[in-house]
Amino acid sequence: MPIITKISQGKNNPERYNIFFEEKFAFSVDEAVLVKYQLTKGKELDQWTIEEMVFEDQVRKAFNAALHYLGFRMRSEGEVRTKLKEKEYGNAVIDEAVKKLYELKFLDDRAFSEALMRTQMRSGKKGPRAIQQDMQKKGIDKQMQKDVLDSYSEEEQLEIAKGLAEKIAAKEQKKTPNQIKQKINDFLMRKGYARSVIQLAVEGLDLEKDDEQWTDSVKEQGDKLWRKHSSKLTGYDLKSKVKQGLYQKGFPAEVINEYLEMKEQEND
Repeated sequence: MPIITKISQGKNNPERYNIFFEEKFAFSVDEAVLVKYQLTKGKELDQWTIEEMVFEDQVRKAFNAALHYLGFRMRSEGEVRTKLKEKEYGNAVIDEAVKKLYELKFLDDRAFSEALMRTQMRSGKKGPRAIQQDMQKKGIDKQMQKDVLDSYSEEEQLEIAKGLAEKIAAKEQKKTPNQIKQKINDFLMRKGYARSVIQLAVEGLDLEKDDEQWTDSVKEQGDKLWRKHSSKLTGYDLKSKVKQGLYQKGFPAEVINEYLEMKEQEND
């Protein structure tokens, strides 16, 4: 069995010690491992003890690396495991380090998931489906995802969705009700809200327009269509193309006809 012939303190990290067999470097260990195994010059070590010490030292290094990573913000277990794998720690070492992190309350996926959900609700204004995708990326267990997201009530979802819908409606006043509804629907779907919540959010909006608003809206969008198609079409074909485009955007027939009559008068 090998015998320790020299022990030297690490130059870059004084809390680590270099172990030598027959004056040749064998491995390094943390000070806590040195003390635990009572490593001294002249001590004889069997292979099993050496492997046990090296493994324990690796766990300590992985644990400390994880603590440093966790020092910046809360992390999920999945994020910590990914980080340690990037640092090339083995699965067994990572398992032990993660176990120790849980024991000392440095890791808590439940608390992390709840904090992530609240942050995404308040700052990101996200719905359950989008938050679930975020949790999935962080490696949160599927059952835990469900358990945490069950606390995101439909009332809370609707309140946030309504606020987003109202902002879009206020910003897009020049568009038709159909266009506004479609824009809100697409946006809230991307935000991760269910169709039932989106429908309720839209139903609570007053998107009706008065005559003046219809006139302003149809002029702005009609003129864009007119400019777009006038380079290739004229007369009846041009008016038909513009009429079709305005109809698809949700303008009432009488508003479209008034606009086309106005364009005829401009061109006379």
